[in-house]
Amino acid sequence: MSESEEETSSGADWPVTEEWLQAVLKEHHKDLEDPSAISVLDFTVKPGCDVGESVLSDILAVAVKYCLRKDTDTTTNNLSFIIKLLPQDPFSRFFVTEAQFDLREIKFYTQVVPDLESFKSKNMSDKLDMRLPIPKCYYAHYSPGSTEPEATPPESVLVLENIKPNGFVGADFSRGLTLKQTTAAVDAIAQLHALSLSLKMKEGKSLSERYPFLFQTTRASDSYQQLVERGLPQLSQFLERRPGLENVLTALNDLRPHTKDIIENLLSPEEPMALITHTDFWCNNLMFKEDENSCVCSILDWQMVTYSRPTNDLALLLISSVPAELRRIHTEKLLDGYWESLTTICRKMSLDVEGELGYTRKKLSEDYQRSQLLALLLCIGSVDLALGNEQMEERLLELLQDLHKDGLLNADVANKTQQ
Repeated sequence: MSESEEETSSGADWPVTEEWLQAVLKEHHKDLEDPSAISVLDFTVKPGCDVGESVLSDILAVAVKYCLRKDTDTTTNNLSFIIKLLPQDPFSRFFVTEAQFDLREIKFYTQVVPDLESFKSKNMSDKLDMRLPIPKCYYAHYSPGSTEPEATPPESVLVLENIKPNGFVGADFSRGLTLKQTTAAVDAIAQLHALSLSLKMKEGKSLSERYPFLFQTTRASDSYQQLVERGLPQLSQFLERRPGLENVLTALNDLRPHTKDIIENLLSPEEPMALITHTDFWCNNLMFKEDENSCVCSILDWQMVTYSRPTNDLALLLISSVPAELRRIHTEKLLDGYWESLTTICRKMSLDVEGELGYTRKKLSEDYQRSQLLALLLCIGSVDLALGNEQMEERLLELLQDLHKDGLLNADVANKTQQ
């Protein structure tokens, strides 16, 4: 979420008022004995991302200065946050509300996250203070609208911590992630995977039943297939202009009649390792805070949260966002790191992944191989992001050649079952 320099004092021209901010602050300070003690002193509003950067939300960045009156003491506070609203463009708004992208993210923050936090605090054996690698949620509101003749429009508002003032920055998609950033991202998603897997196993309830709003396989497959059908002709035209890639182009053309089945097969949860996945896990949905000694990742934009396979997130990250040479050299090391983080956190929740679930590091690699084909198809659905950028085009070409060399541009890959 990159911010524009344009700034408006006191929220002029934006749907943010002092009364609305007080409602947000009351929710943020819900333990305050007297909510009327909150008084907004000043606030500014500006765009929360560049024009065209977000198609699923209109995003505002707000900074508010307020005071809390406690008896004779007055405490002044500053809070920066991001507001995610439905798009104003009618077509985009219909697309978002019809697919329930907004509802899904709101429910992730208001239902899934509190459940994971509560489960973690009750069950983590060594009581390690491990904050989830996501922004805090300060406020959420959802209204589906009405289908009556005088229909009221749908509404959704999600107010999240703005982590940029805390030193977090986005990644350079053209260049791709560094090894340090990739390692931090893999560790971050391992935490959420481990908690959701442990929650499922220890409480004995299917996460898809517990959270029926998760992106369902059939509906998600239809959405992704439409994107792939749009992207494949663009990719084919691009490859036709590149000599020496005839075999790759032939393999992609052979895949085309099978892509919907491939997507649905690989998105389908596979027990016992089915868990909550981000499913849009690439560098533009990540922010990093790093110095010479450490790197921390925060994961944004949970509109596509799904009940699926953990390797789908890993494959999409490495396929879409990592330079080819880094991916070739370090994939196994990154999978080792993911495995160590996942199994360690699960053990702290008294879940032995290998002993109780029969899932091994070898099976993780086998699943990862299959998930690469799904990741490629999702990237093809957004291939226009790469075409026209020399660095990204080269990364795409190297990826296609690597996958073809490994025999992964084949519909049979999706049908292989674990041994």
